[in-house]
Amino acid sequence: MADERELAREVEQDTVTALLQDLVMDSDDVQEFLTGLVTVAAEAFSGEHGEVFCAVTLLRPRSIASVASSSEEAQRMDEIQLGFDDGPCLRAAREGETVHVADFLTEPRFPEYRKAIAANGIRSALGVPIRLDAGASAGLDFYSTEAHTFDEKGILVAEGLARDASRSLRLAVRIARLGEEARNRQSAMESRTAIDMAVGAIMAQNRCGQDEAIGILRRASNSRNVKLKDVSESILVSLGQTDPIRTHFTATPSGASG
Repeated sequence: MADERELAREVEQDTVTALLQDLVMDSDDVQEFLTGLVTVAAEAFSGEHGEVFCAVTLLRPRSIASVASSSEEAQRMDEIQLGFDDGPCLRAAREGETVHVADFLTEPRFPEYRKAIAANGIRSALGVPIRLDAGASAGLDFYSTEAHTFDEKGILVAEGLARDASRSLRLAVRIARLGEEARNRQSAMESRTAIDMAVGAIMAQNRCGQDEAIGILRRASNSRNVKLKDVSESILVSLGQTDPIRTHFTATPSGASG
């Protein structure tokens, strides 16, 4: 039974993390960060080995999308890969390993995709995994107009960029999770306060004990099909407390007498 509860907690935590991760990945700040990353990466690799395009592809349980690109050309190359549902970036994201294509003209993998990408002037590519949490993965995608663009040193640099992106994104998710936990704690405190105050009011009005007052409050909640917190707040408002929670949490000025 304990193992089942622990598993249920882990599943719930993963679900919350996945939702927060979606929010983080969809935020304007993250989009700006990723766009800046792929733009800098493309500029760093472009030069004597031809022009390099860079993009980031995000895989989530129900969707796959190119979420950032260094140019319209990079976006278009990513869309070709998504259309075939295969390629260096997608394999890197799915398998968690770097995938290097030195020359699409001699590459035996992805037979249909490699013909399409080569027809668009792309000769070599590199897919590097960006590790995320809870059911999502991403790939940092490099495309070059020249063969053999990515040597051993270049691959190490690309993997370093992916690690930096992974750390930044996972940190953003953890910060979002901490914020969500803080909001949940505050909400729980406010709910508990409203209920306790309403129970006190019922005890005073009905001259009854705490258990009986709680029973009255629960019956009211069930009969109205309304949460205990909402019933409690409505009772407090009916007694003239227009903002009971804020009133309760307002500190008494220093030196004031009771």
